[in-house]
Amino acid sequence: MNAKNDPRRAIPSMSELLESAEAGALIARHARGPVLGALRAAGDELRKSGTAADVRAMVDAARTKLEADELDRLRPVVNATGILLHTGLGRAVLPKEAALGLAQMDRCCNLQIDLAGGKRGKRNFLCERLICELTGAEAALIVNNNAAATLLILAALCNGREAVVSRGELIEIGGSYRLPDCVTASGAVMREVGTTNKTHLRDYEGAIAENTGALLRVNPSNYRVIGFSQRVALDDLAALAKKRGVLLIDDLGCGALVDLSAYGLPRESLVQDSLAAGADVVCFSGDKMIGGPQAGIVAGRKELIDRIRKHPLTRMLRVGKLTDMALEQTLRLFREPERLPERHPLFRMLAKKLPDLRAAAEKLAAAIGAGASVEEGSSEMGGGALPGVELPTALVALRSDKTSAAEIAKRLRCRDVPVIARIQDDRVVLDMRTLLPGEDEIVVAAVKEVLNG
Repeated sequence: MNAKNDPRRAIPSMSELLESAEAGALIARHARGPVLGALRAAGDELRKSGTAADVRAMVDAARTKLEADELDRLRPVVNATGILLHTGLGRAVLPKEAALGLAQMDRCCNLQIDLAGGKRGKRNFLCERLICELTGAEAALIVNNNAAATLLILAALCNGREAVVSRGELIEIGGSYRLPDCVTASGAVMREVGTTNKTHLRDYEGAIAENTGALLRVNPSNYRVIGFSQRVALDDLAALAKKRGVLLIDDLGCGALVDLSAYGLPRESLVQDSLAAGADVVCFSGDKMIGGPQAGIVAGRKELIDRIRKHPLTRMLRVGKLTDMALEQTLRLFREPERLPERHPLFRMLAKKLPDLRAAAEKLAAAIGAGASVEEGSSEMGGGALPGVELPTALVALRSDKTSAAEIAKRLRCRDVPVIARIQDDRVVLDMRTLLPGEDEIVVAAVKEVLNG
């Protein structure tokens, strides 16, 4: 090909592209550096392919690349999956009070100053006081998640000593986190007792020896052993630990602060129940049944919490001001548990009744129009909480003769405000239980565009 006729000679220069109105709009949204990089990448691809393009085509190619790069940025999404604590969607929806508290963090705060004395103060002071108030614990501290809490407790209290744990509680949870690995990393020595399905009090009693540091009880949050099975009651373990002079550590996992049976769910062991039964130290999550930010909460006897607080890992695993603020505002809501359904998103979802959900589904389906129908189904808690427990719900099912369910779900996910649905029986379904107030309008606009596009 004659060099003069090479179509690549018609590719606009970078200066021409950057000065165009089309590129100016991109720069206003993405900043000059990323736009320049995307335009250069588009130019490189055209030169390799030997094709030409004008300014508009080049900017369109750059826009496509930038949008692809931005697809996974952290942003709000609509949870229409019916999974209340969806790990992929950030687990619990923060209460409004927590979000408003975070909005104040665009200025300095009193994270670690004693306002009365003007000297260095204690971090997370009010959060820890609220935890003690709500659970009856003597003391508490906060780290960045419950796995970190378990690691820290064992490192501070059982390093070089045995932690006795039932084989039926050697859990593995999402992200391939395994309890045995955590025990090993802490420096404790794991002593397994019992069998997968049955562990008796005599198993623990027979395992206690001179080097025993603690009995470790772990809540199998994301699975259940049913049928021919047995687990030792906590008060029996507490009595044994006290009699033999060893600690009892209770890893509660989800960490409920209120009785879930009030919402028609199986009763989970409460944090305050565990402490009242005699556990020396408990740990649990802040972003599951409490519905706050990701955090690990440690509570129990003051002398033990003081020992844990002095361990070097505490500094490495501590939380910052954002977690402290969001958790504090969330915990305050539990002072009035009867008002949780009106003030706390998680408990609002739990409190929704089937007739109300069906009415909302019929309204949503009518707004969508052709291709939408209403049926009943089930939601689930998610987040490793209450495995196998289903919550009755109403669904809006979507159908299209032109587009597959997988493609509809993908197009809904790839919008500027993603709508995350689930596929059931080869149809996309929207679960009304997990939709927040005002999100129905977003869903209607998204579905209409996807089905009619």
